[in-house]
Amino acid sequence: AIADSTRIGKAFLQSSPEAATARLQALFEAGRELAGRRPLNELFPLILKLAARSAGAERGVLMTLEDGELVTRAAMGDDFRISTAVRDRVLGGRESLLIHDVASDAALKASNTLIMQRVRTLLAAPLQTDTKVIGLVYLDSIAGRPFTAEDLTLLTVLANIAAIRIEHARLIELEQAERVMQAELRQAAEIQRGLLPKSDPAAPGFEISGHSEPCRTVNGDYYDYLPLSGGRLAVVVGDVAGKGLSAALLVSAIQARLHTISEEEMPVEQMVARLNRGLGRNMPGGRFITMVVAVLDPGAGTLRYTNAGHNRPLLVRASGAVEELGEGGLLLGILPDAAYMGADVALESGDTLVFYTDGVSEAANAQDEEFGEARLAELVRSERHRPAAEIGELVREAVRAHLDGRPALDDVTVVVVKRK
Repeated sequence: AIADSTRIGKAFLQSSPEAATARLQALFEAGRELAGRRPLNELFPLILKLAARSAGAERGVLMTLEDGELVTRAAMGDDFRISTAVRDRVLGGRESLLIHDVASDAALKASNTLIMQRVRTLLAAPLQTDTKVIGLVYLDSIAGRPFTAEDLTLLTVLANIAAIRIEHARLIELEQAERVMQAELRQAAEIQRGLLPKSDPAAPGFEISGHSEPCRTVNGDYYDYLPLSGGRLAVVVGDVAGKGLSAALLVSAIQARLHTISEEEMPVEQMVARLNRGLGRNMPGGRFITMVVAVLDPGAGTLRYTNAGHNRPLLVRASGAVEELGEGGLLLGILPDAAYMGADVALESGDTLVFYTDGVSEAANAQDEEFGEARLAELVRSERHRPAAEIGELVREAVRAHLDGRPALDDVTVVVVKRK
């Protein structure tokens, strides 16, 4: 750094005292302004103005790379266009460029852009950090004096200082945006938790226990309990394709629609068909929902359900026999006119029914081995004598143990319904 400063100082002092003073003043102003807290939209024209004033340039432009494209951040001069040849040499070669006389430069004298704009002399330097080029600053003159090596030295120094300041400001902006996003996500998660059941419902002769764990801040899984007439209860478990905030918004919309539909007391298969028609008209491209809706009649000890492309709930009988609930139809949001079939199940004392999402069955360990339906069925079968809440917790603990410290890649939802 000391050697660079000495070299720069000598270069400045080789010119006239007046020119050297002007360059040092420009460098001083640049350091002072760039050390401040100016926003980037004010920094760009300031950097260009200081560079142009010190070099006596008539025109100039400062451009930054945004997603691989050069974007003009500040410009001076009318009808200005930068030569492609100059741009490629500065960005591709990461070199500062000084052309005393464009007409005598073998590489640039054929440039139509420079010829049409009658450019006589030019300077260009990359905006470069330690690891990458983030843009360039360019100056030219039509009638002024030819630019000198001292002008190029100053422009290069200004460009390097500016690049560091710009990158620093960008990082600060990104951090601020990230903090805002995280705050919004936390608030969204709090709102979403408020939409999930605050407690498990009471159903005579049955134990019901549900729980959902998002793999991110917000949840793309959905479970709910909808009270119906005659003491019946609808149990809903669904999974929106995708994760994050967009999936959470769809969950909220689905919940509101289901609550409205459930008030009309229609058969469960009609309820799901009605939900699908509404979703099919408004579903964003590439999105769909899987869902199981089951209506429990505690007095009769029966359950009628339909399965819209969801993981098949496991019914573990008191005897240890395992059945799957797969009757239904297509997943939701694809074909608005899809039809759904319903099926009835009689639940006897000691029978355990487990609803779950694919965050359970597809949880993979370091060897890429999934938890799987068979492992889940065996766990529930072996623990079927326990209360519903304990069975649900054992399933979630088993999934965490299977992951063995790896983060879950999907939301995990388990709802257990058990007849006493």
